Amino acid sequence: MEIAQVVSKRSTCLRRSVGALLVKNKRILATGYNGTPKGLAHCEEVGCFREQMKVPSGKMHELCRGIHAEQNAVIQAAIHGVSVDGATVYCTHQPCVVCTKILINAGIKRIVYANPYPDELAENMMKEAKELEIAIWSPAKVEG
Repeated sequence: MEIAQVVSKRSTCLRRSVGALLVKNKRILATGYNGTPKGLAHCEEVGCFREQMKVPSGKMHELCRGIHAEQNAVIQAAIHGVSVDGATVYCTHQPCVVCTKILINAGIKRIVYANPYPDELAENMMKEAKELEIAIWSPAKVEG
């Protein structure tokens, strides 16, 4: 999780810095952080549409210039021809419903996240996915 937290420092989102790490067989496959697509102006430069429109967290994900950390990690793996089927994703935050659907269809078998996110549909879908294990990360679990 510490690596995902370091990756999150690359985020250009004004609301929340998120990092994600895809791991399989104790090997890092790809990393991702939230921010705008390559070549586009960062929210730091043009402002946050979601803040301007007062869109609450966990709602209307399409009203954002950014792409989520989990999505970027899956995209990076795809660009480099790395299969993520059977991998674990470590996220600094609980995946939203869009990321949850992507992770399920990418064959991710385990989602470990450190911070909650207000998305009840995502939580329900994670519980419904029979082959998916969910774990909430805690420093005490790692150390003890």
